[in-house]
Amino acid sequence: MMAQHPLKLLALTCVPGLGDWNIKQLISYCGSADEVFNVPKRKLESIPGIGPKTVQAISEHQTFNEAEAILKEAEAKGMAVLSYLDPQYPQRMKSQMDAPAILFKKGMGELNPDRTLAIVGTRKATTYGKQVTQKIVEDLKDMQVQIISGLAYGIDIEAHRAALKHDTSTVAVLAGGLDYIYPSAHKKYAEEMQEHGAIISESVPGTKPDPHLFPARNRIIAGMADAVIVVEAAEKGGALITAKIADSYNRALFAVPGNLENTYSAGTNKLIASQLALIYTGVQDLATHLSWDLEESAKEPVPLPELSGAEEKLYRLLTEKGQPIEIDQIAIQAQLPVNQVASILLGLEFKNLVKALPGKKFRTL
Repeated sequence: MMAQHPLKLLALTCVPGLGDWNIKQLISYCGSADEVFNVPKRKLESIPGIGPKTVQAISEHQTFNEAEAILKEAEAKGMAVLSYLDPQYPQRMKSQMDAPAILFKKGMGELNPDRTLAIVGTRKATTYGKQVTQKIVEDLKDMQVQIISGLAYGIDIEAHRAALKHDTSTVAVLAGGLDYIYPSAHKKYAEEMQEHGAIISESVPGTKPDPHLFPARNRIIAGMADAVIVVEAAEKGGALITAKIADSYNRALFAVPGNLENTYSAGTNKLIASQLALIYTGVQDLATHLSWDLEESAKEPVPLPELSGAEEKLYRLLTEKGQPIEIDQIAIQAQLPVNQVASILLGLEFKNLVKALPGKKFRTL
């Protein structure tokens, strides 16, 4: 589906209780955000997870004024509004069920570079942690890897600073609105990174960075990354939340080993000991695992049997993802009804191109 003007999608995000997953469900069933507001109430009522209050809010266009005000404020403050249907939206994150339907962005940098790395850790970084963070970014400076973090004190800001020092694109994911830079001491870095990178948030302009928003923004950091490195972390904290999310997204997860007596290495050491994370000893660990140090393969693509347009679309989607995907996620990403996707996948199975797995998941053969 082509990108659409964000107003109608913004209006859906303003409907109370309508989360990102249900918004995508609605658009998948109806065909577009515009059509969600045009279809008969009975069709909306037939969509799983959509209750009567939600149907009423949509049918009566109750959130249009709020959405128009948000859009106007965002434009006045120089923010781009990206829907998950926009090609500029982070494509690595798009297939995740909880990916934001809308993102706000400031900055010239793209969100879909060839290589991305999230670097996270404690706000109370030690000298060792800061040095390791600087070394990671310095070692990657010639590999055109975009550095993603959360602009917080400690490891986050050290990663951003190092990226700016080496003219490397860096993206900060904020918990509050883009007009509420937190902490304010890092405002100058947020401004500097917009030249070659960006600051982004799912929060509408004017949203204060309240504590409950930080765990939610961590899923964006993990979702945008090819890999996540936890440099330093106590046994509990935001960095470990990001690590667990990264693992659930099947992202490559690394942790830097630290002093056994250091509180802020306890979390990273535990990630390694539990085999949740790979040990990080140097940039070669990362490059080898992600094949960043290998030249582009000259392999010829495997010729495909004759496919319909819809079959080719789903096959390419599964191929690019490179891992099993649930049928609901396939439907969302392909912007097709679930029953149609099921029929197409069955045809691809008969052609020995995809395989059905437990849990209604599919992968290419």
